[in-house]
Amino acid sequence: MSIRRLPEHLVNRIAAGEVVERPASALKELVENAVDAGAIRIDIRLRGGGVDGIEVIDDGCGMTPPDMALALERHATSKLPDEAIEAVTTLGFRGEALPSIASVARMELESRVRGAEGWSRVVDNGVLDSEGPVGIPPGTRVRVDGLFERVPARRKFLRSARSEYAACLDVVKRLAMANPGIGFSVEHDGRRVLSVMGGESLPDRVAALTDRGLVENGIVIELEREGLKLGGIAGLPTFNRGIADHQYLFVNGRPVKDRLLVGAVRGAYAELLARDRHAVVALFLDVPSDAVDVNVHPAKTEVRFREPAMVRGLIVSGLRRALDEAGHRSAQRPSSDAMAAWQSEPVAPPAPQLWDHQDTGRWEAPSSPPTRYAVQERRPSFIPPPMARAEPAYASPPETTSFPLGVARGQVAKTYIVAEAEDGLVLVDQHAAHERLVLERMRKAMATGGVASQALLLPEVIELDEPACDRLEARAEELSEFGLDLERFGPRAMLVRAVPAMLGQGDVVGLVTDLADELAAFDEALSLKERLDHVAATMACHGSVRAGRILSVTEMNALLREMEVTPHSGQCNHGRPTWVKLAHGDIEKLFGRK
Repeated sequence: MSIRRLPEHLVNRIAAGEVVERPASALKELVENAVDAGAIRIDIRLRGGGVDGIEVIDDGCGMTPPDMALALERHATSKLPDEAIEAVTTLGFRGEALPSIASVARMELESRVRGAEGWSRVVDNGVLDSEGPVGIPPGTRVRVDGLFERVPARRKFLRSARSEYAACLDVVKRLAMANPGIGFSVEHDGRRVLSVMGGESLPDRVAALTDRGLVENGIVIELEREGLKLGGIAGLPTFNRGIADHQYLFVNGRPVKDRLLVGAVRGAYAELLARDRHAVVALFLDVPSDAVDVNVHPAKTEVRFREPAMVRGLIVSGLRRALDEAGHRSAQRPSSDAMAAWQSEPVAPPAPQLWDHQDTGRWEAPSSPPTRYAVQERRPSFIPPPMARAEPAYASPPETTSFPLGVARGQVAKTYIVAEAEDGLVLVDQHAAHERLVLERMRKAMATGGVASQALLLPEVIELDEPACDRLEARAEELSEFGLDLERFGPRAMLVRAVPAMLGQGDVVGLVTDLADELAAFDEALSLKERLDHVAATMACHGSVRAGRILSVTEMNALLREMEVTPHSGQCNHGRPTWVKLAHGDIEKLFGRK
C-alpha cells in the first residue's frame, strides 16, 4: 500500500484522540482557555455528565471574528508569540483543543471583544455549519453538544454519566484551586453543584474545594531553594484519607499528576501514616520555565524536570520541616457528644465529724445531740491517695501455664496490655488487636449469611460531596449486607439508619467517609463481596477498641483469649504487629543477670 496524506477531518479526529479522551478532557481545555484569556469569572454548565453537553462562559478578553476562524484551525494559537516553546507561561499553547473538539462534536463558539460586536461560529463535527453576529456580553461562550456522537467506537468506551460528571468536577476543582483569584461555578443538569468567589486566599480556596477542616488541621508550606519555590497547605498526619485522590499537585499553576511528585509526598509522610492512609495536600511548585518541560504529554498532565532529584528533595524537606514544626498537633478532635458529657457536678461539703474527747480514737456520726463531744472538720488522712487503679480480687488469677498469651497484669498508657506468660512478658496493642478480631468476625458473619445490624435511635445525617454520595447510593444494597443501612438525603448528604451491630458505638461519620473513599478506588465491575477484605477492614477499624480506653482485667483477658483462637491475630489490618513478647532471657539481659 502506498503512502498517502490523510484528509484534514481525519487528522483532526486523530488529534482529538490524543487531546479529548473524555468529556473531562474537553472541559479542561475549554476552562484553561478561559483562564488564559484573563477571565475573573468562569461559569460551567454540564448535561448528562458532560457527555450530552458542555458549556463554558467567561468574561475574558474575547476574540475577533478573524481570530475565531483561526482558533478553529489546527496549530493556531495566540499563546506562543515566538518560537521559544520552552518559555511558555500559559496553560495551553498547542493550538489543537478547539479544532479537535469541534471534529468530534457540535461546537458553538461565540465571542466578543470589548467595544465591538459579538460573533458566532457553529462547527458540526468538523464542518462549518453557520456564522454571523450575535448579542453577548464581553467574553467568550463555548458550547459542545453530543461529544463522540458520530464516533460510536469512542463513545461506547465512555463511562456512566455519574463517573464522567465526577471526572469533570475534579478537573474544575483542580483548576479553581490553582486560580483563587477567579470565581468558578458549576451547574449539572440545571442544578448548582459548586460555587466559589474570586479573590480568596489560597488556604481558604483549597479548604473550600477539599475539606473545611483543612484550615484548622493543615500546615502552610513555604520554602524556596535554588530558584525553586514550594508553597501550599498540607494536612496533619492524623488528618488523612483512605485514597490518594485528595492530593493536588501544581507546577507553575498547571494541575499535574506526576509520579515523581506523588512519590515525594509519600516519602515525606513515611512512618507518619498507616500503609493504606494518604495525606491531604495541595502543593504549588514554581520553577523556571527552562527547568521543566510541560509538553511531554498531549493533555499536559505530566511534566519532566531537568533536575528531578532536587525537586523531590525540596518537596520532602519542605513537608518534613513543616510537619516537625507542627509538634504534637493532632486532628483528633473530641466530638460534641463527648464534650457535652463533661459537666460540673455539685460537690457536697464534707460532713462534720465528731471526735471523742475521751481520746478513744473513734469516729462517730451525729446520731444524737452531743454532750461531751465537740464539732471538728475532718482532717486529711496521713494515707496517701492511690497512684494507680486497683480492682478487688473476687477470684484468684488464672495460671499462666494455661494460655499462650498469658494473663493480663495491667495496662500501660491506656493503650497497651501487659500480660504474663509462662515464658515471658507479652505486650499487646489493644486497638490493633481488636481491629483484627472485628475483621475476622465480619468475615465469618459474611460467610454465614450477612452481618447483623443495629438500628440507630436517631438516624445520622452525614454531609459529603455529590460524587461520594453517588458512589454510596449505588452500593447501598450491597452495604446493607454488611449491616450498614444507608439512603440518600438530598444531593450532598447520606442518612445512616443502622450500623453493623458488632461495631458498637463507633464513629459513624468517619466510617461512612472512609467507605466513600474506598468505593472511589474500586472497579465498578466488581461487587463489594469481591472486595470483602477492603470494606470489612474499613468497618473493623472504626469498630475496634480505641487506644486511650481503660479496660478492666476481665476485658483484657477476654481480648487475649479471643486472640489465641482467631486466625491472623498476630497482625492488624494494616500489617502492623498486634503483640510482642519479651522472653525471660531477654528480661534478664536487660538487668544484667545473663
